[in-house]
Amino acid sequence: MKRKLIGFSLLCIGAASLFTSCSKHSAKVGKGEGVSRVTSWYWNDRRTGGFEVADYKGQQTPFGMTFVMGGRFTMGAVDDEMPTLDNNSFRRTVSVSSFYMDETEIANVSYREYVYWMTRVYGSDYMDLVLAAKPDETVWRSPLAYNEPYVKNYFNMAAYDQYPVVGVNWFQCNDFCKWRTDRINEFLLINDEKLDWNATQSNEDNFNTMTYQVGQYEGTVGHRPKTDLDPNGQGHRVMKMEDGIFLPDFRLPTEAEWEYAALGLIGNNPAPENKRRRGEEVVTDRNTLPWGPKNTTRYGMRNRYQGEFEGNFMRGQGDAMGVAGGLNDNADITSPVNSYLPNHFGLYNMAGNVSEWVMDTYRPSSHQDVNEFRPFRGNNFKSYVVQEDYTYEEKDSLGHLLEAPVSANRLNATRPYDVRSSDLASYRDGDTLSNYQYKYGENTLINDSTKVYKGGSWADRAYWLSPGTRRFMQGNLSSCTVGFRCVMDRLGSPDGDFQPGGNNFGAQKKHKR
Repeated sequence: MKRKLIGFSLLCIGAASLFTSCSKHSAKVGKGEGVSRVTSWYWNDRRTGGFEVADYKGQQTPFGMTFVMGGRFTMGAVDDEMPTLDNNSFRRTVSVSSFYMDETEIANVSYREYVYWMTRVYGSDYMDLVLAAKPDETVWRSPLAYNEPYVKNYFNMAAYDQYPVVGVNWFQCNDFCKWRTDRINEFLLINDEKLDWNATQSNEDNFNTMTYQVGQYEGTVGHRPKTDLDPNGQGHRVMKMEDGIFLPDFRLPTEAEWEYAALGLIGNNPAPENKRRRGEEVVTDRNTLPWGPKNTTRYGMRNRYQGEFEGNFMRGQGDAMGVAGGLNDNADITSPVNSYLPNHFGLYNMAGNVSEWVMDTYRPSSHQDVNEFRPFRGNNFKSYVVQEDYTYEEKDSLGHLLEAPVSANRLNATRPYDVRSSDLASYRDGDTLSNYQYKYGENTLINDSTKVYKGGSWADRAYWLSPGTRRFMQGNLSSCTVGFRCVMDRLGSPDGDFQPGGNNFGAQKKHKR
């Protein structure tokens, strides 16, 4: 019995030493240090195999974007909106996750930067790609209006640098988002000295976030390459998503995200969260327009700006800007992207100036059978092509990894029975299982290439300024009244680093902004 007690005591002492050792190491966690809570093995240590965990400081806010804290809201038309024959915007309560959104519409100068990059990298051998990226400047033409000065000058003239790009179709906007993702991630690597500048990229030899991570783009290694802690490694390695340096993809907003951001309902919270208090779970009013709980298009404060229009739109028939000496919105067509007042999320021109493409495929009944969380129509599931040895297929001639739709067999093996196809634009509404099918040109002008755009433009009446209104156009078409802006998903805590996700009741210190 005494021998058993001695053995038990030694076991307890050993366990205590182990956990004391772990707790001491945990107490000193810092950059490049850490310990596993499940194995007690040290992280970021070549002696224990080199498993790495980044000292992640939180997601950066991309330049030119603002944080939009997610939440629930009532999506769709409001009570005092004029009823229409479309009946395509039924009210329903949904929730969207937090995200980042461009403060302004994408300007001509920014889109010209994209076209310039395309010309520099692909212009020698793939000029057709460059031409496909350019906006359609002829959208300004009208049979009974003299708009040739806009056709010749709007996109290229310096006078319109900060005006919103127009004449871009839905597919061009998505391509811009992909290009922007690669450029910002390339810059982050260069800024961290993992890569060096490479201004001579050409054709397939250009930086792409995925081809870099899988070793199919080398570029010029910087002065501080990432050390590989794998004992069997090569000494240095490429950066990966786990390292916390890359940002998520830029993309178009979903219709729900765009509408939520345009309403700016955080301004209707009587006591939003700050460093000293928790926020109230209440919204006091329903907005008709992005400018707050009021049904007016004019500035109401009693100062020199009183009575001025808060957006760029068509006041009435033939009235595009008011009278000389008293221009009501001071814009004949579009205006600079940072004109007028931002809404409570800090977003400019969410009503007026130009309407904006969103990511959704259009269906008039999309909102009758809607997902209550992150609603979206238009999913098209793809995956990167891998070879028999489970390595990625060689990148294509443009420097991108090959993608293919996820097969039905794979979907059936990994997903519930209700997901039968990788292309879900017509899910439960126009697909082969529905009673009705959309036959473009026969019984409808709607198909899977029909996309939604939101918001009023410089040529629209005030009705279209309400975020709940919605219109559609074929994705390959463009207009002088439609532009776009990008969003990026917020990863991790949804409140923008006020505190970690969930309610911690003081167990963890709140992060400072």
